[in-house]
Amino acid sequence: MIQFDKVLKAYGALQVLKDLDFSVGKGEVVSIIGPSGSGKTTVLRVLMTLEGIQDGTMYVDGEPLNRMQKNGVLVDASKAHVRRIRSKIGMVFQNFNLFPHMTALENCIEAPVHTLGQSKAEATEEAMRLLTMVGLADKAGHYPSQLSGGQQQRVAIARTLAMHPEVLLFDEPTSALDPEMVGEVLEVIRDLAKSGRYTILLVTHQMGFAKEVSDRVCFFDGGRMVEQGAPDQLFDNPQNARLQQFLSKVLEAG
Repeated sequence: MIQFDKVLKAYGALQVLKDLDFSVGKGEVVSIIGPSGSGKTTVLRVLMTLEGIQDGTMYVDGEPLNRMQKNGVLVDASKAHVRRIRSKIGMVFQNFNLFPHMTALENCIEAPVHTLGQSKAEATEEAMRLLTMVGLADKAGHYPSQLSGGQQQRVAIARTLAMHPEVLLFDEPTSALDPEMVGEVLEVIRDLAKSGRYTILLVTHQMGFAKEVSDRVCFFDGGRMVEQGAPDQLFDNPQNARLQQFLSKVLEAG
């Protein structure tokens, strides 16, 4: 469903992703772990085309994202091509990114009405179904400032699902939350992972959660994927010395 083919992302002389080869199968749940600056979040940001890349090709569902076929050769993708491919992807950010002047319901219907062309009635019915799914039907009329961090993040998830993505990207979805609110967000993500309806790429520092929900865990360091494997294998029997060091520090920190 997702493929990176020798992707290079750099800021000046600093290479954040170094000739990255990486793929995620359809319906697979993959967690990315690693130290700060390892390129984890950059993987998600370039997939969402929030940032460009210098070289390589990214594919979504078999089609190139940043390139397109023209007269039998790959050329830089047009904006229309990028929009079409990117519509298959939804991203949930660390800091919710809700519109502060809109209620939870309005946040969820804005894009379906203006981007998908849904009627307001149709979008509202779908949004209420999704808010119910994340346990917030009773908060539909509340503004973000009236919601806890955990509730805001659950609204953000509902808003992302309202666009009917096939791929869900989660960028440290609990890192901005107070500890007691983490569980309510992880429960929603757990249900989405179990549903089998989505391809999920999760950047997280919640090692126990990554081990529980993932089909595969990938350890990034220095812009490269250093080790990957089934959760039990990667966490219980890491082969790479850098991964062993990382896990020991994370576990020491609790």
